[in-house]
Amino acid sequence: MPPVPELLAPAGDIDKLKVALDYGADAVYLGGEHFGLRAQAGNFNLENLRRAVEETHKRGKKLYLTLNAYLFETQMHELDKYLEALRPLDIDAYIVSDPGVLNRIRTLDTQREIHLSTQANTLNAAACNFWSEQGIERVNLGRELSLQDISAIHRGTQMGLEVFVHGAMCVAYSGRCLLSTALTGRSANSGACAQPCRWNYTLVEETRPQEAFGIEEDKHGTYIMNSRDLCLLEHIPDLIRAGVKSLKIEGRMKTLYYVAAVTRVYRAAIDAYMADPHTYRCDPLWREELDKVSHRPYTTDFLPPDDATIHHEDSRYRRSHDFLGIVREQRSATEFLVEGRNRFECGDPIEVIGPGMRQRGAIIHAARTQKDEPRTIIQPNAMVWVELPSDTRPGDMLRREKPADQRWSITPVMRPKEA
Repeated sequence: MPPVPELLAPAGDIDKLKVALDYGADAVYLGGEHFGLRAQAGNFNLENLRRAVEETHKRGKKLYLTLNAYLFETQMHELDKYLEALRPLDIDAYIVSDPGVLNRIRTLDTQREIHLSTQANTLNAAACNFWSEQGIERVNLGRELSLQDISAIHRGTQMGLEVFVHGAMCVAYSGRCLLSTALTGRSANSGACAQPCRWNYTLVEETRPQEAFGIEEDKHGTYIMNSRDLCLLEHIPDLIRAGVKSLKIEGRMKTLYYVAAVTRVYRAAIDAYMADPHTYRCDPLWREELDKVSHRPYTTDFLPPDDATIHHEDSRYRRSHDFLGIVREQRSATEFLVEGRNRFECGDPIEVIGPGMRQRGAIIHAARTQKDEPRTIIQPNAMVWVELPSDTRPGDMLRREKPADQRWSITPVMRPKEA
C-alpha cells in the first residue's frame, strides 16, 4: 500500500492558513515579503511569518515558504539579507526555482530543506536526480506531464514528487510567461502577472491599424489563451499509485471559502482511498462541492494542454454559491458569532459547512449585534449573533445558493493603468 500523500494547501494570509489547517491540510505554502510569485497575495512579513510557523507547528503540520522568483544580479544582495532574517524561523522548507537562489540557501542556511517549484520545468527522472545532487528533496513536477510520465519518473528517482491537483492554470510552459511583461510591464516571473491570457482578443491587419476585426467564437469574443481550471479529483488514486508524495492545491489569492471548500474535498477523497482502496469510489458529492466554489470550467485532462484545456467562450468564473460569513465564536448550544462576508438577510435559506464534509441547511430567523441590537440585514464585515444548528463549530462557513441567472462573474484581471 502506498504511503498517505501530503495534502498541501495555499495560505494567502494568517486567516487562510488557519482555515486550510482546520479543513484538512497537512501542510501549507505561503509567500513572504520578497521573491515569491504572488505579489498581489496578502503575504507575510517576518512577524506574521513567525506567528504562522508557530500556529502550523502547534497543530503538527508543516509550512513551506515560496522563494521561487527568478532573480537579477542586482537582487542577490537583498536575497542574502532576507535569508539571514529568515534563518532563525523554523520554516520546514523553501520552494525555489532559480539555481542562484538555491546556491545562496545552501551557503547561508545549510540545514534548510529545499523544494523545487514547478517553474523549474522538471519533466524527467534524470532532472530529478540532478536536482537531488544539488540538495533538493522534493520536486513539483511540470504540469506538461501525463500520468504515465509521472509513474515513469517515480520509477527512475528517489526524489519526493509533488503535483498540482486543483486550481487555475496558465497557458505558458510550466507557468513561465512573458506575455504580461510585454503587454503591461508586469512580470509574471516576478509575481506580478496581469493575466493577459484571460483577455478578449481581436485581429488587426498591418496596413489598417485602426480597424479591429473580430474573430469571435460567440457573442462574448475569443479567448484563445484562456485555460480551464485543473481538477484532478477523479485521479487521486492514480496519482497515489504513481508515487506522488504531495498533492498541491493552487490558490494563494483565493478566498477563505475557496480554501476551505476545496481542501475539505481533497481531504475526504484521500482519506477514503487510503482507508479502503478496494471499495473506493469518487463520491459525486465531492465534485458537486467543487462546483460550488468560484472557478472556470474544469478540465480533468492531464497536461500537455490540448484543445480541451482551453476555454474559448469567455473568461468568466462560474460561481453557484455566495460565501456569506464565517463562524467565529460559540456562546451556547445554538448561538454563534458570525463575521459577515457578503450581504444576507434573516429568512434566507443558507447552508453551513465545516471540516470533515459536515454540511446542513438552515434558516437564520434573527440576528443581533455584539451590542444586542437587532438586525434583519447583515452587511459585509458585520459581527452578529445568530442561531445555527447545534453541530455548528467555530470556523464553519455560511453560504447561500445564487439564482441560476447570476452564477457568472467577470474575470478580475489587472488591466494596465493609464499612463
